Amino acid sequence: MLQVEAISVFYGKIKALKSVSLSVNADEIVCLIGANGAGKTTTLMAISSVLRPAEGKITFDGRDVARMQAEDVVRAGIAQVPEGRRIFPDLTVQENLRMGAFARADRKRYGDDLARVYELFPRLLERRSQLGGTLSGGEQQMLAIGRALMSRPKLLLLDEPSLGLAPIIVERVFEVIKEINKQGTAILLVEQNAFAALNLAHRGYVLETGNTVLAGAAKDLLADQQVRQAYLG
Repeated sequence: MLQVEAISVFYGKIKALKSVSLSVNADEIVCLIGANGAGKTTTLMAISSVLRPAEGKITFDGRDVARMQAEDVVRAGIAQVPEGRRIFPDLTVQENLRMGAFARADRKRYGDDLARVYELFPRLLERRSQLGGTLSGGEQQMLAIGRALMSRPKLLLLDEPSLGLAPIIVERVFEVIKEINKQGTAILLVEQNAFAALNLAHRGYVLETGNTVLAGAAKDLLADQQVRQAYLG
């Protein structure tokens, strides 16, 4: 479904990504792990076309998305949940969710998708008339994921979904990520909690200073001594 081939991305004169390659199949959860500054978020932003690769190629369902506008990437079937959630604090929960559907040409199934989000996150249904900025951190993360799902993506990009959340909320968020994948959405997950990410994912990639240094089945990376020493404690 997604093929990233040898992309390089610059911030000014600084080369943040150096020939990064990865792939995501239609039925997979794939994780990216690595230290802060390794290039994980930059990779997601390049896939979303928020950043333009200086080199390399990004194809999604056979289409070149690297030169698309970001809103057209959403229309093509890729949605990103950014680090820090970035919900609209002065809009209600339901208004935030409606914003997630802005790029859709087909609005006929809006109600079905809204019902799906509320089924995945019953707390959002309870809070649907509440302003986003008054929600707890965990509820805001649920809202950010729900908003992305309203675009009916084929591929969901998740950037640090567990960041700043209590362990019991993290467990619930990861359960929902697994359920979203079972319902037919591929997932590319960036996560500092490498142990949780590799236990959830089918495959994984390890990034270091803008380079892909390891790749393989998640169970193999969990058993890899280099990965265990660097990321699993």
